[in-house]
Amino acid sequence: MTVAQRERAALVATFRDVPPDAPTLCEGWDVRDLTAHLVVRERRLDAAPGIMIPALAGYTERVQRQVAESTDWDVLLNQVAEGPPLYSPFKVLDPIANVAEMFIHHEDVRRAKAGWEPRPLDEQTVSALRRPVAMMARMTLRKAPARVVFRTPQGDTVATVGRGEEVTVTGDPGELLMFAAGRDEARVSIDGATDLVERLKRARGGL
Repeated sequence: MTVAQRERAALVATFRDVPPDAPTLCEGWDVRDLTAHLVVRERRLDAAPGIMIPALAGYTERVQRQVAESTDWDVLLNQVAEGPPLYSPFKVLDPIANVAEMFIHHEDVRRAKAGWEPRPLDEQTVSALRRPVAMMARMTLRKAPARVVFRTPQGDTVATVGRGEEVTVTGDPGELLMFAAGRDEARVSIDGATDLVERLKRARGGL
């Protein structure tokens, strides 16, 4: 089983343990909405492009709302659990493209609860989460007001984006990924001028 498959199974297990109207870190979305997003992304080729292309976002939102409202909750969860269908580009890309997607959205539900703690992760998962940090940072920090350096507690530089005065974000790869994805619920330390750090947080885009 790949890391992406394990993270998918963990996500589905958590989603089954909460009510579909439970909160998430995705503003305006409950767990049902988030589950519909995952289904649309992998199964609705007509609507999936709007997740990344603003001009198409309106159609994607309408389709996602329809899927969320008209699909039985267990059916939605089973569709996520089954993974991408044969006709989906994600069928081939799943081991690469879905590690970050499954991890982040799993944590979006876990970390919406008070008292959350990071999950213990094995070395293979940590390594897999390290790889998408740089790509995520480039996507979400295009308007960064600083040169942002992402480092592990061991001192390894994982990604560097932006220009100007330096701000260093330190944390385990999964936590760096959550921060880069626009989530404040990430166990990271941030070193830099206070006003610059606040501007950096506000400048992040979200996944």
